[in-house]
Amino acid sequence: MAPATAGAQPAPAAAPAASTAAPDIPVANVKAHLAQLQSIATANGGNRAHGRAGYKASIDYVKAKLDAAGFTTSLKTFSYNGSTGYNLIADWPGGDATHVIMAGSHLDSVTGGPGINDNGSGSAGILEVALAVSRAGLQPTKHLRFGWWGAEEYGMVGSKNYVNSLSAADRSSIEAYLNFDMIGSPNPGYFVYDDDTKLDNLFKDYFSGLGVATEPETEGDGRSDHAPFKNAGIPVGGLFSGADYTKTSAQAAKWGGTAGQAFDRCYHSSCDTSANINDTALDRMSDAIAHAIWTLGTETAPPPGKVFENTADVNIPDRGAAVESPITVSGVTGNAPATLQVGVDVKHTWRGDLVIDLVAPDGSTYRLKNSSSGDSADNVITTYSVNASNEVANGTWKLRVQDVASADTGYIDSWKLTF
Repeated sequence: MAPATAGAQPAPAAAPAASTAAPDIPVANVKAHLAQLQSIATANGGNRAHGRAGYKASIDYVKAKLDAAGFTTSLKTFSYNGSTGYNLIADWPGGDATHVIMAGSHLDSVTGGPGINDNGSGSAGILEVALAVSRAGLQPTKHLRFGWWGAEEYGMVGSKNYVNSLSAADRSSIEAYLNFDMIGSPNPGYFVYDDDTKLDNLFKDYFSGLGVATEPETEGDGRSDHAPFKNAGIPVGGLFSGADYTKTSAQAAKWGGTAGQAFDRCYHSSCDTSANINDTALDRMSDAIAHAIWTLGTETAPPPGKVFENTADVNIPDRGAAVESPITVSGVTGNAPATLQVGVDVKHTWRGDLVIDLVAPDGSTYRLKNSSSGDSADNVITTYSVNASNEVANGTWKLRVQDVASADTGYIDSWKLTF
């Protein structure tokens, strides 16, 4: 997690569709991957950091396992801080490519330690779940993709590079991104990302079935690789067992462990070794990952909606009048849906300057985004859901954007409506 500021697997079987019930993920298999990552770090200066030999050896290890299991893998390179970085993407053959379920973890460590909990644990967990997909010969209805990110410890560099490389169509095809960063902390908590209700409830209900209480994940919010996906409008979820925050007495009462100590006292330290893992947490969370992949991956995909898009660039004047980009909708019966999807791609050097509205054919306006002086990030690339059920669907809709402050510029790159 970024700071605040087993043997060869069989090829996939040509078998009937597997059961939708996820298999148990043997914690011994996950720990065997961690032992390999520890050996790699030990042989390469004690770490697996971006730009170091230990990182490349780590990603080669993961790739070899996935290649042997029948995944289609690709190494995506990027450059950061004078060094080549690597993301590994692994696609399981089959499934509807317009509905992608993706799980990811960062594979790099800090330079000061081997990074076995942070984040060998998440990387090993999703690796073993991917190998379980192969062993089961799973034939999902949706397309399954797994990612291992480089240079997360420098500010989610690898995952940002990946998300930024996606086309608008590729981004919209990712139905859910699930992130797993530190899932075996030695004094563990059970934290669930609360960014998307469906994904949140999927994990909360799973742990409830085990009799394990959960809490919303707040310590790592914005500090791991879900952030670039979330900023691009992709629904995100995930699990976390805690880093350098202190476990409270109330948390110790429900989870066990030691109150008054950090969830991981070896966070970003040389003692984050293979001894720095709680087997029970690692086991439960690996099983929860499998539950999510099987549940989401075998759902029936919703029928495709009608999509209308305008890809013409429209410049937004600096602290000027509002500009509009039109889309003419035709061939849709009745009113717009209560969950009209408004996909927006606005390039801007300070998105906090922007006010964005959707204008219906009758002139009614729906506020999508207010200005915020504290929001200094670039771009607005997201999808809004609008209750437009009172509006006739057919007609000319407009995206209205105004820059209400000075010194930054941008343009409407594209936008779309999905009915």
